[in-house]
Amino acid sequence: MKAIIIQNFGHADNLILGNWEKPSPKANELLIKVEATALNRADILQRQGKYPPPKGASPILGLEIAGEVVGIGENCQKYKIGDKVFGLLSGGGYAEFAVISEAMALPIPENWTVEEATAIPEVFLTAFQALHWSAKLQKQEKILIHAGGSGVGTALIQLSQLLENEIFVTASQAKHQKCKGLGAKHCIDYKTENFQEIIRQKTNQKGVNVVIDFLGASYFMDNLKSLAIDGRLVMLALMGGIKVSEVNVAYFLTKRLQVIGSTLRSRNTNYQEKLTAAFWNYAETKFKNGQLKPVIDSVWSWEEVTEAHRYMEANQNFGKIVLRVDS
Repeated sequence: MKAIIIQNFGHADNLILGNWEKPSPKANELLIKVEATALNRADILQRQGKYPPPKGASPILGLEIAGEVVGIGENCQKYKIGDKVFGLLSGGGYAEFAVISEAMALPIPENWTVEEATAIPEVFLTAFQALHWSAKLQKQEKILIHAGGSGVGTALIQLSQLLENEIFVTASQAKHQKCKGLGAKHCIDYKTENFQEIIRQKTNQKGVNVVIDFLGASYFMDNLKSLAIDGRLVMLALMGGIKVSEVNVAYFLTKRLQVIGSTLRSRNTNYQEKLTAAFWNYAETKFKNGQLKPVIDSVWSWEEVTEAHRYMEANQNFGKIVLRVDS
C-alpha cells in the first residue's frame, strides 16, 4: 500500500509518499480503507524523532482516520464490510489502509463527510478526558484554556461551553473572534498580555477553577497563580519546556491545588476503549443536533503533507488540519 514515510528524523521535507506493508486485522480489529486522516502535534514530534510510537503501534504517522470497513477480524460483530467509520489510532493513519480496534471505531453519522469525521477523535477524546475524567469540571466553573485556537483548544471550548463555564482562552489576536464564536468569554493575546494578571482582574482576585495547559515549564508558575482555591491544573503537553527554575510550593497548600498530568496515546487499549465509549455516549447526540461540531481549518491532499506540516508548525491553523488520502 501507499503511505507517508519518514525518510529521516527532522524537517517536514523528510516526509515522502512511498510503499509500506499493508496491515492485517487481528481478531478484534477492523481493516479500514482510509479516506481521510488529520495532523496532530504528536505527528510533528514523532517526525522530529522526539516522540516514538508506543510499543506495538505502527511507526507510520497519523492518530485518527475515517474511511470504509474492508476487512473484519474473526471476533468482530459490530460492523460489516462497507460500513463507514472513524476513530482514534496509536499510529498508522497516514496510509491507504489502517487497522483499528472494533471498540474504538465509531459510526460516521449520515450527512457527515469523512473530513468532518476524522477531525473529531484525537482532539475531542483528549478534551473530554481532560475536562471530565481529569479535572472533573463542574457546571458554571471558571476555566482557562491555553492554545484556544488549536484543535484540542476548539474542542475544549465547546465542551466547556456545554457546562455553562466562564471560559478564558489564550490565543493570538487573529484567533480571538473565532474562539468567542465557539463560546469563549475572555480572549487573551499571549504575545502581548499577561494572562495571570488579566485573570486576577476579571475574577476579583479569586482565579479560575481549572487550567488546561500545553506549555509546561514556561507557564507553570503563572498557572498556579491563576488558580482559585481547590483549583486543578491539567497538563497535556510540554511545548514550553520541562524544567522550572523555581516553584513556590506554598501555593499547593494554601490553595489546596491539584496538578494532573494527562496523556492518551500511551494508554492501554482497554482504557482507550472505555474512554471512547464514554465520550460517544455523551457526545453523539450533541454532534447530531449541532451543539458540538468539528472545527476544520483546512483540507489538504496527502501529497501536500510537507506543506501541511509546515503550516501547523507556523501556528497558522484554527482547528484541525485534515489530510485527504487520495488513492
